[in-house]
Amino acid sequence: MRVVSGIQTTGNLHLGNYLGAIRQWVAMQGALDENGGECLFFLADLHALTSGIAPSDLANSTIEMAATLLAAGIDDRSILFNQSRVPAHSELCWILQGTARMGWLNRMTQWKDKAGKNREGASVGLFTYPVLQAADILVYQATHVPVGEDQKQHLELARDVATKFNTDFGVELFPLPEPLISKAAPRIMSLRDGTAKMSKSDPSDMSRINLIDSDDLIAQKIKKSKSDADLLPDSFDALAERPEAKNLVTIYAALSDRTPQSVVEEFSGKGFGAFKPALADLAVSVLAPMRDRLVRLLDDRTAVGAELARGAARAGALAAPTLLAAQKAVGLQV
Repeated sequence: MRVVSGIQTTGNLHLGNYLGAIRQWVAMQGALDENGGECLFFLADLHALTSGIAPSDLANSTIEMAATLLAAGIDDRSILFNQSRVPAHSELCWILQGTARMGWLNRMTQWKDKAGKNREGASVGLFTYPVLQAADILVYQATHVPVGEDQKQHLELARDVATKFNTDFGVELFPLPEPLISKAAPRIMSLRDGTAKMSKSDPSDMSRINLIDSDDLIAQKIKKSKSDADLLPDSFDALAERPEAKNLVTIYAALSDRTPQSVVEEFSGKGFGAFKPALADLAVSVLAPMRDRLVRLLDDRTAVGAELARGAARAGALAAPTLLAAQKAVGLQV
Protein backbone atom coordinates (compact mmCIF):
# COMPACT_ATOMS: atom_id res chain seq x y z
CA MET A 1 0.00 0.00 0.00
CA ARG A 2 1.44 3.36 -1.04
CA VAL A 3 -0.38 6.55 -0.07
CA VAL A 4 0.34 9.87 -1.80
CA SER A 5 -1.13 13.25 -0.87
CA GLY A 6 -0.19 16.90 -1.25
CA ILE A 7 -1.15 20.33 0.00
CA GLN A 8 -0.75 23.59 -1.88
CA THR A 9 1.82 26.02 -0.49
CA THR A 10 -0.30 29.16 -0.22
CA GLY A 11 -0.79 30.73 3.20
CA ASN A 12 -0.59 29.43 6.75
CA LEU A 13 -2.02 26.06 7.66
CA HIS A 14 -5.01 26.30 9.96
CA LEU A 15 -7.17 24.23 12.27
CA GLY A 16 -9.28 22.92 9.39
CA ASN A 17 -6.16 21.62 7.62
CA TYR A 18 -4.98 19.96 10.82
CA LEU A 19 -8.25 18.27 11.80
CA GLY A 20 -9.32 17.48 8.25
CA ALA A 21 -6.04 16.16 6.83
CA ILE A 22 -2.77 16.50 8.75
CA ARG A 23 -3.89 14.60 11.84
CA GLN A 24 -5.03 11.77 9.57
CA TRP A 25 -1.66 11.83 7.79
CA VAL A 26 0.18 11.43 11.08
CA ALA A 27 -2.01 8.49 12.10
CA MET A 28 -1.73 6.97 8.65
CA GLN A 29 2.07 7.02 8.58
CA GLY A 30 2.14 5.01 11.80
CA ALA A 31 -0.40 2.46 10.61
CA LEU A 32 1.28 1.97 7.23
CA ASP A 33 4.77 1.78 8.71
CA GLU A 34 3.64 -1.09 10.95
CA ASN A 35 2.20 -2.93 7.95
CA GLY A 36 4.98 -2.36 5.43
CA GLY A 37 3.30 0.47 3.52
CA GLU A 38 4.59 3.88 2.52
CA CYS A 39 3.35 7.48 2.78
CA LEU A 40 4.52 10.30 0.53
CA PHE A 41 3.37 13.81 1.46
CA PHE A 42 4.37 16.71 -0.73
CA LEU A 43 4.07 20.48 -0.74
CA ALA A 44 2.46 21.39 -4.04
CA ASP A 45 4.57 24.42 -4.94
CA LEU A 46 4.12 23.83 -8.69
CA HIS A 47 0.35 23.92 -8.25
CA ALA A 48 0.72 27.13 -6.25
CA LEU A 49 2.05 28.89 -9.35
CA THR A 50 -1.50 28.91 -10.74
CA SER A 51 -2.67 31.10 -7.87
CA GLY A 52 -0.51 34.13 -8.69
CA ILE A 53 1.44 33.91 -5.43
CA ALA A 54 4.44 36.23 -5.07
CA PRO A 55 7.83 34.45 -5.41
CA SER A 56 9.00 35.45 -1.93
CA ASP A 57 5.70 34.31 -0.42
CA LEU A 58 5.95 30.97 -2.23
CA ALA A 59 9.45 30.32 -0.93
CA ASN A 60 8.50 31.27 2.62
CA SER A 61 5.25 29.30 2.56
CA THR A 62 7.05 26.17 1.42
CA ILE A 63 9.44 26.22 4.38
CA GLU A 64 6.74 27.26 6.86
CA MET A 65 4.33 24.56 5.75
CA ALA A 66 7.05 21.92 5.85
CA ALA A 67 7.89 23.02 9.40
CA THR A 68 4.20 22.84 10.33
CA LEU A 69 3.90 19.27 9.07
CA LEU A 70 7.04 18.28 10.97
CA ALA A 71 5.72 19.98 14.11
CA ALA A 72 2.42 18.11 13.75
CA GLY A 73 4.20 14.75 13.75
CA ILE A 74 5.21 13.87 10.19
CA ASP A 75 8.60 12.14 10.52
CA ASP A 76 11.00 9.77 8.76
CA ARG A 77 8.32 7.10 8.52
CA SER A 78 6.96 9.25 5.68
CA ILE A 79 8.61 10.94 2.72
CA LEU A 80 8.10 14.71 2.94
CA PHE A 81 9.24 16.92 0.06
CA ASN A 82 8.23 19.82 -2.13
CA GLN A 83 6.96 18.89 -5.58
CA SER A 84 9.33 21.06 -7.63
CA ARG A 85 12.40 19.25 -6.26
CA VAL A 86 11.32 16.09 -8.09
CA PRO A 87 11.33 16.93 -11.85
CA ALA A 88 9.58 13.64 -12.62
CA HIS A 89 6.28 15.29 -11.64
CA SER A 90 6.58 17.87 -14.43
CA GLU A 91 8.01 15.44 -16.98
CA LEU A 92 5.28 12.87 -16.49
CA CYS A 93 2.66 15.65 -16.53
CA TRP A 94 3.76 16.64 -20.04
CA ILE A 95 3.55 13.03 -21.22
CA LEU A 96 0.10 12.61 -19.69
CA GLN A 97 -1.16 15.76 -21.40
CA GLY A 98 -1.03 13.69 -24.57
CA THR A 99 -3.43 11.23 -22.93
CA ALA A 100 -5.83 13.53 -21.05
CA ARG A 101 -8.71 14.98 -23.07
CA MET A 102 -10.07 18.51 -23.26
CA GLY A 103 -13.59 17.27 -22.59
CA TRP A 104 -12.48 15.67 -19.33
CA LEU A 105 -10.86 18.87 -18.11
CA ASN A 106 -13.78 21.04 -19.23
CA ARG A 107 -16.03 19.04 -16.92
CA MET A 108 -13.92 19.70 -13.82
CA THR A 109 -16.12 21.64 -11.39
CA GLN A 110 -13.13 23.28 -9.69
CA TRP A 111 -11.99 24.64 -13.07
CA LYS A 112 -15.43 26.12 -13.61
CA ASP A 113 -15.53 27.59 -10.10
CA LYS A 114 -12.02 29.08 -10.11
CA ALA A 115 -12.10 30.41 -13.67
CA GLY A 116 -15.63 31.77 -13.28
CA LYS A 117 -16.79 33.88 -16.20
CA ASN A 118 -13.24 34.78 -17.21
CA ARG A 119 -12.22 31.44 -18.69
CA GLU A 120 -10.45 33.09 -21.61
CA GLY A 121 -8.31 35.02 -19.15
CA ALA A 122 -7.53 32.08 -16.86
CA SER A 123 -4.10 30.48 -17.03
CA VAL A 124 -3.48 27.26 -18.94
CA GLY A 125 -1.98 25.91 -15.71
CA LEU A 126 -5.30 26.32 -13.93
CA PHE A 127 -7.02 24.35 -16.71
CA THR A 128 -4.45 21.52 -16.74
CA TYR A 129 -4.09 21.48 -12.94
CA PRO A 130 -5.78 18.04 -12.71
CA VAL A 131 -3.25 16.53 -15.15
CA LEU A 132 -0.39 17.56 -12.90
CA GLN A 133 -2.35 16.08 -10.00
CA ALA A 134 -2.61 12.84 -11.95
CA ALA A 135 1.16 12.88 -12.52
CA ASP A 136 1.76 13.56 -8.81
CA ILE A 137 -0.12 10.37 -8.01
CA LEU A 138 0.77 8.08 -10.89
CA VAL A 139 4.52 8.75 -10.89
CA TYR A 140 4.68 6.89 -7.55
CA GLN A 141 2.21 4.21 -8.58
CA ALA A 142 0.08 5.19 -5.62
CA THR A 143 -2.47 2.66 -4.46
CA HIS A 144 -4.48 5.11 -2.32
CA VAL A 145 -5.00 8.86 -2.18
CA PRO A 146 -6.60 10.67 0.79
CA VAL A 147 -9.21 12.99 -0.73
CA GLY A 148 -12.00 15.24 0.40
CA GLU A 149 -15.31 15.35 -1.40
CA ASP A 150 -14.11 18.35 -3.44
CA GLN A 151 -11.17 16.37 -4.85
CA LYS A 152 -12.86 13.08 -5.71
CA GLN A 153 -13.50 14.23 -9.29
CA HIS A 154 -9.79 14.91 -9.80
CA LEU A 155 -8.89 11.42 -8.58
CA GLU A 156 -11.45 9.97 -10.98
CA LEU A 157 -9.69 11.87 -13.79
CA ALA A 158 -6.33 10.41 -12.68
CA ARG A 159 -7.87 6.95 -12.93
CA ASP A 160 -9.22 7.76 -16.40
CA VAL A 161 -5.79 8.97 -17.51
CA ALA A 162 -4.12 5.85 -16.11
CA THR A 163 -6.62 3.55 -17.84
CA LYS A 164 -6.32 5.30 -21.21
CA PHE A 165 -2.52 5.41 -21.07
CA ASN A 166 -2.28 1.72 -20.22
CA THR A 167 -4.74 0.88 -23.03
CA ASP A 168 -3.29 3.20 -25.69
CA PHE A 169 0.27 1.97 -25.23
CA GLY A 170 -0.45 -1.65 -24.37
CA VAL A 171 1.21 -1.54 -20.95
CA GLU A 172 0.24 -2.24 -17.37
CA LEU A 173 2.21 0.64 -15.96
CA PHE A 174 -0.21 2.58 -13.78
CA PRO A 175 -2.38 0.98 -11.10
CA LEU A 176 -5.73 2.67 -10.52
CA PRO A 177 -5.47 4.59 -7.23
CA GLU A 178 -8.33 4.25 -4.79
CA PRO A 179 -9.77 7.15 -2.76
CA LEU A 180 -9.04 7.09 0.94
CA ILE A 181 -11.75 9.06 2.72
CA SER A 182 -11.55 9.10 6.47
CA LYS A 183 -15.03 9.02 7.95
CA ALA A 184 -13.55 10.46 11.13
CA ALA A 185 -12.24 13.60 9.40
CA PRO A 186 -14.59 16.46 10.26
CA ARG A 187 -15.45 19.31 7.92
CA ILE A 188 -14.34 22.44 9.75
CA MET A 189 -16.12 25.64 8.81
CA SER A 190 -15.26 29.33 9.09
CA LEU A 191 -15.51 30.94 12.53
CA ARG A 192 -17.34 33.83 10.86
CA ASP A 193 -19.70 31.84 8.61
CA GLY A 194 -20.79 28.33 9.50
CA THR A 195 -21.83 27.64 5.90
CA ALA A 196 -18.35 28.28 4.42
CA LYS A 197 -15.32 26.03 4.80
CA MET A 198 -12.41 27.34 6.91
CA SER A 199 -9.95 28.59 4.32
CA LYS A 200 -6.46 30.04 3.98
CA SER A 201 -7.78 32.36 1.27
CA ASP A 202 -10.49 33.99 3.41
CA PRO A 203 -9.55 37.68 3.73
CA SER A 204 -10.57 37.69 7.40
CA ASP A 205 -7.92 36.21 9.68
CA MET A 206 -10.63 35.94 12.36
CA SER A 207 -12.34 33.28 10.24
CA ARG A 208 -9.69 30.68 11.05
CA ILE A 209 -7.31 29.50 13.74
CA ASN A 210 -3.82 29.38 12.26
CA LEU A 211 -1.51 26.74 13.69
CA ILE A 212 1.04 29.48 14.40
CA ASP A 213 -1.44 31.57 16.46
CA SER A 214 -0.58 32.44 20.08
CA ASP A 215 -2.65 31.13 22.98
CA ASP A 216 -4.24 34.55 23.47
CA LEU A 217 -5.12 34.89 19.79
CA ILE A 218 -6.69 31.41 19.70
CA ALA A 219 -8.84 32.29 22.70
CA GLN A 220 -9.77 35.65 21.20
CA LYS A 221 -10.83 34.14 17.88
CA ILE A 222 -13.02 31.55 19.60
CA LYS A 223 -14.55 34.18 21.90
CA LYS A 224 -15.44 36.36 18.89
CA SER A 225 -16.54 33.48 16.66
CA LYS A 226 -20.08 33.66 15.32
CA SER A 227 -22.63 31.68 17.31
CA ASP A 228 -26.26 32.25 18.28
CA ALA A 229 -28.29 33.14 21.36
CA ASP A 230 -29.97 29.73 21.82
CA LEU A 231 -28.91 27.13 24.36
CA LEU A 232 -27.25 23.92 23.27
CA PRO A 233 -29.71 21.01 22.86
CA ASP A 234 -29.20 17.44 24.02
CA SER A 235 -29.08 16.15 20.43
CA PHE A 236 -26.42 17.00 17.83
CA ASP A 237 -28.98 16.46 15.06
CA ALA A 238 -30.94 19.40 16.47
CA LEU A 239 -28.11 21.70 15.35
CA ALA A 240 -28.74 20.99 11.66
CA GLU A 241 -30.24 24.46 11.11
CA ARG A 242 -27.72 26.21 13.37
CA PRO A 243 -24.50 26.09 11.28
CA GLU A 244 -22.28 28.18 13.57
CA ALA A 245 -23.31 26.24 16.67
CA LYS A 246 -22.83 22.97 14.83
CA ASN A 247 -19.36 24.04 13.71
CA LEU A 248 -18.17 24.95 17.21
CA VAL A 249 -19.46 21.66 18.63
CA THR A 250 -17.77 19.79 15.75
CA ILE A 251 -14.45 21.50 16.53
CA TYR A 252 -14.74 20.63 20.23
CA ALA A 253 -15.52 17.01 19.42
CA ALA A 254 -12.62 16.71 16.97
CA LEU A 255 -10.09 18.29 19.32
CA SER A 256 -11.17 16.04 22.21
CA ASP A 257 -11.52 12.85 20.10
CA ARG A 258 -15.16 12.57 21.12
CA THR A 259 -18.44 12.30 19.26
CA PRO A 260 -20.39 15.51 18.70
CA GLN A 261 -23.34 13.86 20.44
CA SER A 262 -21.35 13.36 23.64
CA VAL A 263 -20.31 17.02 23.55
CA VAL A 264 -23.87 18.37 23.29
CA GLU A 265 -24.96 16.02 26.06
CA GLU A 266 -22.27 17.50 28.33
CA PHE A 267 -23.19 21.10 27.52
CA SER A 268 -26.94 20.64 27.06
CA GLY A 269 -28.90 23.62 28.36
CA LYS A 270 -25.84 25.88 28.42
CA GLY A 271 -25.19 28.87 26.19
CA PHE A 272 -22.09 29.87 24.30
CA GLY A 273 -21.00 32.07 27.18
CA ALA A 274 -20.09 28.82 28.92
CA PHE A 275 -19.18 26.76 25.87
CA LYS A 276 -16.69 29.11 24.20
CA PRO A 277 -14.27 29.39 27.17
CA ALA A 278 -14.23 25.59 27.45
CA LEU A 279 -13.54 25.30 23.72
CA ALA A 280 -10.78 27.93 23.92
CA ASP A 281 -9.06 26.07 26.78
CA LEU A 282 -9.27 22.81 24.86
CA ALA A 283 -7.94 24.33 21.63
CA VAL A 284 -4.99 25.91 23.41
CA SER A 285 -4.12 22.67 25.21
CA VAL A 286 -4.05 20.74 21.92
CA LEU A 287 -2.45 23.32 19.63
CA ALA A 288 0.08 25.03 21.92
CA PRO A 289 2.62 22.16 22.00
CA MET A 290 2.48 21.90 18.21
CA ARG A 291 2.93 25.64 17.83
CA ASP A 292 5.91 25.64 20.19
CA ARG A 293 7.59 22.92 18.10
CA LEU A 294 6.79 24.92 14.97
CA VAL A 295 8.42 28.08 16.36
CA ARG A 296 11.58 26.13 17.19
CA LEU A 297 11.72 24.65 13.69
CA LEU A 298 11.28 28.06 12.07
CA ASP A 299 14.30 29.30 14.01
CA ASP A 300 16.40 27.14 11.66
CA ARG A 301 14.84 27.31 8.21
CA THR A 302 17.98 25.89 6.60
CA ALA A 303 17.49 22.66 8.52
CA VAL A 304 13.87 22.46 7.36
CA GLY A 305 15.05 22.94 3.77
CA ALA A 306 17.53 20.12 4.27
CA GLU A 307 14.69 17.85 5.41
CA LEU A 308 12.84 18.64 2.18
CA ALA A 309 15.95 17.90 0.15
CA ARG A 310 16.34 14.50 1.82
CA GLY A 311 12.70 13.73 1.17
CA ALA A 312 13.04 14.77 -2.47
CA ALA A 313 15.98 12.41 -2.95
CA ARG A 314 13.93 9.52 -1.59
CA ALA A 315 10.90 10.49 -3.68
CA GLY A 316 12.97 10.94 -6.83
CA ALA A 317 14.40 7.44 -6.49
CA LEU A 318 10.86 6.02 -6.28
CA ALA A 319 9.61 8.08 -9.24
CA ALA A 320 12.49 7.39 -11.65
CA PRO A 321 11.54 3.85 -12.76
CA THR A 322 7.93 4.86 -13.49
CA LEU A 323 8.98 7.92 -15.49
CA LEU A 324 11.44 5.84 -17.50
CA ALA A 325 8.78 3.21 -18.22
CA ALA A 326 6.37 5.93 -19.38
CA GLN A 327 9.05 7.45 -21.60
CA LYS A 328 9.72 4.04 -23.15
CA ALA A 329 6.02 3.39 -23.64
CA VAL A 330 5.55 6.59 -25.71
CA GLY A 331 8.86 6.24 -27.61
CA LEU A 332 10.96 8.86 -25.83
CA GLN A 333 13.39 6.19 -24.66
CA VAL A 334 14.43 2.92 -26.26
